[in-house]
Amino acid sequence: METKEQFDDDIVESDIELDDADVVEPDNDPPQQMGDPSVEVTEEMQDAAQLAKSRAMDAVSEGKLDEAIDHITEAIMLNPTSAILKASRASIFVKLNKPNAAIRDANAAIEINPDSAKGYKIRGTAKAMLGHWEEAASDLHIASKLDYDEEIGLVLKKVEPNARKIEEHRKKYQRLHKEREMKRAEHERQRQAEAREQDALSALKDGQVIGIHAASELETKLNAASRTSRLAILYFTATWCGPCRMISPVYTSLAGKYPKVVFTKIDIDAARDVAASWNISSVPAFFFVRNGKEIDKVVGADKAALEKKIAQYAASA
Repeated sequence: METKEQFDDDIVESDIELDDADVVEPDNDPPQQMGDPSVEVTEEMQDAAQLAKSRAMDAVSEGKLDEAIDHITEAIMLNPTSAILKASRASIFVKLNKPNAAIRDANAAIEINPDSAKGYKIRGTAKAMLGHWEEAASDLHIASKLDYDEEIGLVLKKVEPNARKIEEHRKKYQRLHKEREMKRAEHERQRQAEAREQDALSALKDGQVIGIHAASELETKLNAASRTSRLAILYFTATWCGPCRMISPVYTSLAGKYPKVVFTKIDIDAARDVAASWNISSVPAFFFVRNGKEIDKVVGADKAALEKKIAQYAASA
């Protein structure tokens, strides 16, 4: 049987084999200048920004990436509300293997223009460089829907296999955790059921006659008998009853003979509420109860009938 300790142990997740050959160390440069978005951009500033951008692109074509960053930053400072300028600088940061800087610019571009395909494309590429495969796949799919190009498709070919492996791995362990939680819950239900049964057993006295003095006390014993699938016998008696005095020793002896049967004894004068609820008109009277329901009875001090019925119902328990 599984124990509680088994359920408390952490599930050790296996490593995922990912293709991370192109993953780079994260860059930790201070945030780049973004310009003041509240500045009113004039036509002259836009033209100057366009010229600075052209110089940046020329520098990129010559492999002068740091110089290109300086020029594109100049353009951004002149026109800080341009999504395309920030996405363009992000693409240069990608070439410089500075994915975090690229992500900051891409975020800014997407904030300015939520439909910036280039912003999503560059951010997805930068996240792939950091090994954030699922986030990368998400961004690249959005970029693809906005404006597909072959470069997006090439990056996705590298990203998607890793993203799928991570998703499958996560689903696998989510399933394992769920299964363990279900087993833990079932184990707890069984434990509680066993505890209830133990409580019920402790309320019973194997081989002894249990005196009943109130209806609530009888209900407790009958519930305990039901939970433990035991036959219960209600013996109604009275101190002034001669036949009762004759049959009582026999009843006590039978309790020792059948320890798994619940033998109760109710004095009708001491427990009038119980006698009334069972409509007792004469004593001795013996009621046979299973699962809270009367299944038979013996009225009178008939020793043979009492022994026969106890043997009959005890055997069918």
